[in-house]
Amino acid sequence: MKLYINPKNTLGHINPELQGHFSEHLGRCIYEGIYVGEDNKDIPNVNGMRCDVVEALKQINIPVLRWPGGCFADEYHWKDGIGPKETRKKMINTHWGGVVEDNSFGTHEFMELCRQLGCKTYINGNVGSGTVQEMSEWVEYMTFEGVSPMADLRAKNGHEDPWRVDYFGVGNENWGCGGNMTPEYYANLYRRYQTYVRTYNHEKPISKICCGANVDDYGWTDGVMSTCFRSPEFLHGFMDGLSLHYYTHPEGWIEKGSATEFDEKVWYKTLSKTLYIEDLINHHAAIMDKYDKHHKVGMIIDEWGTWYTCEPGTNPGFLYQQNTIRDALVAGLNLNIFNKHCDRVKMANIAQMVNVLQAVILTDGDKMIKTPTYHVFDMFKHHQDGELVESFIESEKIGLEDEFMVPSLQESVSMDKEGRLHITINNLSADKAYNVDGLIADAKILSVSGEIVGGEMHEHNTFEEPEKVTKRMFKDVSASGDRINFTIPASSVLHLSIVL
Repeated sequence: MKLYINPKNTLGHINPELQGHFSEHLGRCIYEGIYVGEDNKDIPNVNGMRCDVVEALKQINIPVLRWPGGCFADEYHWKDGIGPKETRKKMINTHWGGVVEDNSFGTHEFMELCRQLGCKTYINGNVGSGTVQEMSEWVEYMTFEGVSPMADLRAKNGHEDPWRVDYFGVGNENWGCGGNMTPEYYANLYRRYQTYVRTYNHEKPISKICCGANVDDYGWTDGVMSTCFRSPEFLHGFMDGLSLHYYTHPEGWIEKGSATEFDEKVWYKTLSKTLYIEDLINHHAAIMDKYDKHHKVGMIIDEWGTWYTCEPGTNPGFLYQQNTIRDALVAGLNLNIFNKHCDRVKMANIAQMVNVLQAVILTDGDKMIKTPTYHVFDMFKHHQDGELVESFIESEKIGLEDEFMVPSLQESVSMDKEGRLHITINNLSADKAYNVDGLIADAKILSVSGEIVGGEMHEHNTFEEPEKVTKRMFKDVSASGDRINFTIPASSVLHLSIVL
């Protein structure tokens, strides 16, 4: 197979936010997975945040974290989650498991988590069951510096200085769990609500995210864009991003299939359905281009990943699932696609960070494991803040069913600020390795190093075998002049770093 790279032709900037994450009040994502309480003596923590989880997440350079949902966001009332823990309201989490939410993790705790991670903040506001005043006061509480009722309340609750809110989502899935709205109705609400998401410090602007479509609901995208952009004066200033949600369901929405027990047909079916996200990006982007030809509004894919039937014996409302080599390939495919579309896609958030859906980390009491997906993110972090460069890789169509054939190989390439090339390649074959002969145009290769995540397609980490799947050094690569040659094993994700 041939690989062609032209490092002189840059095609766009890869925002670090393309490798963003998502944490919802769902199952054991927040509680147990991230936050164990300030008084916990059994699990090492700093201000209630698990030290092991925070350190692992810092290793993969998490750029941005979305919170508090998800569907939970449109039933979340932020004032319930501030002040002394003992006085915070308790509620039933009606979306996820019917369990008691005690609101011990709220605004202050989220901001503390992001401080420890060193990442940007993405807050999702409540449109479905909240008021304009409630949303406006939350922004004031978090970001206003000066004399005001909400700034005074923030200081009273122990944080005198304002925080920075980098992104603010005005509602979530308002076509469904966020209110079952029509696109035109929601778009008019968005116009109203976003008016009061004020940037108080113009040196630290808030980027406003509008609720976009579910999967292939192109009517939603067109309806929202046409309502919001009906006159030129609305082209700038109140919409910085439009979201898109897409999950990979191997067997369908009802019977989603097992995370660990699947055959080769389901392997290829899963990868084929993952690749469908590129069609969605292209079609939604074409609609956005009608109203925003200069790409001032970013596409924000703030929920993506695999969604299987939850693990046997667990609360079905907690969405806890294992994570295999198959998920590593799903992550690699998505992240390469986001890179290739970085001119329009400006942020993406895998669902979710810990213990939920395609998590990068799983915990059990004081134990923690890194999933195959984690190790893929650890390799892809080298693309962050790089420049996408022109590349092409030969491949063949593989699979067991005509409807779910996939390319054997898929790639993206970037150049970092030091001039190093970073190549990430996925081998989608369950059983075949491929020799790749690469040409880097008008270049002389000084050195090449590699790392890889791969194995038999069912392999995964457990609390008994936490290192079954991990990132390994890759040495089966040679370079001479402007050429590289390597063999990429079956079912693997490869990262090559090249010094020119």
